[in-house]
Amino acid sequence: MVLVGEQDDRPPGLRADFTWNRLVSREHGVQGQRLQCPGESILTAYFPPPDSGLTVIHVDNEIIVVDKPAGLLSVPGRGEGMDDCLASRVQARYPDALIAHRLDMSTSGLLVLARGAEMHRQLSRFFRERQIDKRYVAIVYGQMVEESGEVELPLICDWPNRPRQKVDFEIGKPSLTRFRVVSRDPDANTTRVELEPVTGRSHQLRVHMASLGHPILGDDLYGGEATALADRLLLHAMDLGLFHPLTAAAIQFHSDAPF
Repeated sequence: MVLVGEQDDRPPGLRADFTWNRLVSREHGVQGQRLQCPGESILTAYFPPPDSGLTVIHVDNEIIVVDKPAGLLSVPGRGEGMDDCLASRVQARYPDALIAHRLDMSTSGLLVLARGAEMHRQLSRFFRERQIDKRYVAIVYGQMVEESGEVELPLICDWPNRPRQKVDFEIGKPSLTRFRVVSRDPDANTTRVELEPVTGRSHQLRVHMASLGHPILGDDLYGGEATALADRLLLHAMDLGLFHPLTAAAIQFHSDAPF
């Protein structure tokens, strides 16, 4: 993780492309009073990848599927200079586009947008009711022993250390991830794995893999020593399957991982 005042010598586009400042308190309004959360992490510097054009996988009158690059926010961030995001880039070409779900800034891959309010309501319902299939590929630290399995650990926001999430067996929300080993690299001591988030909690795949002792390479929040082993988070949303919101036809989209 790059903190304010620290130097990141990695080239733009390959580094994490943001700076977290844990020294800034943010005020919250509660019944007319101003409360503060000291030490909360906020995005204080943002260096999105250059806008070299959208990678549009599919477009019709109802939906748009694009391939988001790593380092780009899905929606505008809070604060000055954080308006550049996937949603704004898509809306520059398709003004009726509305985002229905998000990918972490550091994650690359497939993201679907709705065209118009009615399609947005339908897509949002699909995600809420878990009618959309998503599959990711990641490279994790270490040699995973099991060929496949499930991780079921409840997650909740780690408020004093936002944006981090954490496992909490008392008040965490149920969270389920399925995994399947694709290949192992003994020389690099890494494993390529496919991940399916049955639930869609924030940072779910990242926290679940780290909880197994196999953090995703390049993960500046949960990676530990694995953070420095890649120039970006090696997590990519590669498969997206859904029923078309107008025709109800089953449609599938794929994007090869850039790693």
